[in-house]
This record gives sequence, structure tokens and C-alpha cells, in this order.
Amino acid sequence: MMQEQAFRFGRAQHLVGIAGLPSPAAPAVVGVIVLNAGLVHRIGPFRLHVEMTRRLNAYGYPTLRFDLSTIGDSASSGESQTRKQQICADVGDAMNLLGEQAACKRFVLIGLCSGSQSAHMVACSDPKVAGAVFLDGYAYRTLGYRLRYYLPRLLDISRWLRVLPGRRQASSNASNEPAFTVAPLPQAVVRADFAGMLDRGLKLCLIYSGGISRYFNHARQFQECFGRVVNHPGVSTGFLKEADHTYILTGDRNRLLDSVERWLSRNFPVTADGSS
Repeated sequence: MMQEQAFRFGRAQHLVGIAGLPSPAAPAVVGVIVLNAGLVHRIGPFRLHVEMTRRLNAYGYPTLRFDLSTIGDSASSGESQTRKQQICADVGDAMNLLGEQAACKRFVLIGLCSGSQSAHMVACSDPKVAGAVFLDGYAYRTLGYRLRYYLPRLLDISRWLRVLPGRRQASSNASNEPAFTVAPLPQAVVRADFAGMLDRGLKLCLIYSGGISRYFNHARQFQECFGRVVNHPGVSTGFLKEADHTYILTGDRNRLLDSVERWLSRNFPVTADGSS
């Protein structure tokens, strides 16, 4: 049985998080840590992180959703650090807490958008990370993306009609659509990072939504972006084309949570006695 408990923790007692913890007698399993999506505090967009962690708790996984330094209820550590150093140190504190409270020695990081970027930073170097779920993470406009994006528009007669005099205002509204992006690392760097993670034995799950269609628009783009890396048995990919970036609709959210739960169960199963 899992219980939720609030903690103030960290090297300067500056971080705040909610842990879902097993009963004291439960054996240690992999711990799941969910990172902030942008400046949204630890509940996640439309409480996505709350639903995710509680669902994973029900399957026997200890979890922690927490705020990184200066986000949500967490304060500054007062240290002079780069943003990357701060994120790595904060996640290290989170792993220490979940290790102390649930006897976890290995961890899976989950991040949406900029949260996936934070998870990527830590997964590149921390030996305690056993896996990562990157939601709407790094992606690149490939040749395939451009063909899929522009060809239908070139062949759409209605679009050509809209550029006639008197119709331009209607077509300009498309530029007002919101765009969600993660500040990119060079494509070659991300490929090499993924390869390094896999060489160290990490399991990776890449799930992208239709809400990032400005730079990702088809399941084939995983291969186009990252090459042979996505064929590695340690990599799982998924494209939820109908979902928006924040999974606001219940059906889309359930499909995402189903995907994450299946991936965890396959790669880090909880046995009948609660171990993994």
C-alpha cells in the first residue's frame, strides 16, 4: 500500500516534493521521479503529474514529483551554479530522498517538454539513472518532416484560394497558433547522448504528441532524427498524433499513462512480492 507524504529536502533544504511511498515492509523497486514541465509546478499541466504518480503508485512504484530550485514551492539553494549543474544537483537530492524513504537504488526520470531536457541532462551522466521517459523532447525538422508538412499544403486548392485579395486576413490566423519547443542541442550531440545512455544500459522511452506538429509530425521522424539509435532494443517510441502537448483531454491522457505504465512494466517489472 502506498502513502503520499510531503517533504522539504535537498542540500539546502530548499526543495519541496510529494513522494508516494510503499509500506515499510515492501521490497525496494525502481523509483520514478517526475520533473517540472517548464515553470508549471510539481502537479504538472492540468494535474498530469499527480495522476501519473498516483497511477504508478497503484502498480507498486515509489514516486516523487517535486519542484526544481526556484520553481513552484522550491527556493534557491544559494549556490553559484550553472542551470545544468543546479538541475543535476536537485535531481541528485531527489534520488537521495527516494533512496532513503523507499530503499530505491535505481531511478527512472520522466519529463515533459523542458522537463525532458532536464531528464536528458541527468541521464547523460548519473549512474543511478536506469531509464528515462522523454515526452515531447528533442526533435528536428527533417527532410521527411518538410515533405509531409509542405506537400499537402501545396496541393490544397483551398489554401491557394485564401491568398486571393480579400482572403489574406483569414489565412494569417494560423501564425497565431501556440508553439511548444525545447531549446535544441545539436542533432549529432543528442544522437551521441542517446547512444551513450544505451551503452550504459539505460532504457529509453520517447513519446511525442501531435501538439508539437511545428517540428514533429510522424512516427517515422524518430528514425529520421536519431538514426539507428531508435532500433536499439533499449529504445521504445510512440507518437500520439491526436493528443495535444499538455494532454488536456481525458482520453489522450489515459493513452499516455497507459503507454508509460506498459513501458515501465516491461522494462522494470514489479513482481508479486513487490520487487523489481
